[in-house]
Amino acid sequence: MAQRGRRSARVSGDERQDAILVTAEALLASRAFDDVSIEDLARGAGISRPTFYFYFPSKDAVLLALLDRVITEVEHRVGHLPRDFETDPAGAWTRSIGMFVEVFVSHRGVSTAAIGARARNDEVRGLWSKSMQSWVDFSSDVIRAEQARGAAPADTDAHDLAVSLNLMNERVITAVLNRESPAIAETAALEVLSTIWIRSIYGSDKPGGR
Repeated sequence: MAQRGRRSARVSGDERQDAILVTAEALLASRAFDDVSIEDLARGAGISRPTFYFYFPSKDAVLLALLDRVITEVEHRVGHLPRDFETDPAGAWTRSIGMFVEVFVSHRGVSTAAIGARARNDEVRGLWSKSMQSWVDFSSDVIRAEQARGAAPADTDAHDLAVSLNLMNERVITAVLNRESPAIAETAALEVLSTIWIRSIYGSDKPGGR
């Protein structure tokens, strides 16, 4: 008796949506966002152009979803770091900043596309601003706590210091990602940024006498 052929596995909507996102990030690794077409995204995901619009209303919506993934990854990975600011403040800040740098550099194509899209896309700008605000809030809380326990001088407002340091991070990392001139070397970014943060917050390279 002849065996019946196996039915092919059905591809879910989530899998197709994910295929579009994977295709987009792969293309952004070697192309500018403006050079990626909806046809490219649909072809890479194995779907037709009309089917693409079932999952995303536009190419910008794909970029927004990718940026959201990158931000979520940063928040998730930083959230799992030890919060040992009292016992190892320099190490704790360096690990937090390092995770931010590591994730955005590892998703360079998405990061540079999102940076470029902020000026023309309100949703991308809003998501980026929301992420920056969460970093400012986190940093402010830690700086305020360090000031309260006497580990950091309280002569600068914690919120203003957090805003300034986070904006510095954003600009420095943007220059690194876009390979601008002037820019610091990618391999030096973490050391430079963390040193400036620690000196600015504690007034010393070795807070707590470490």
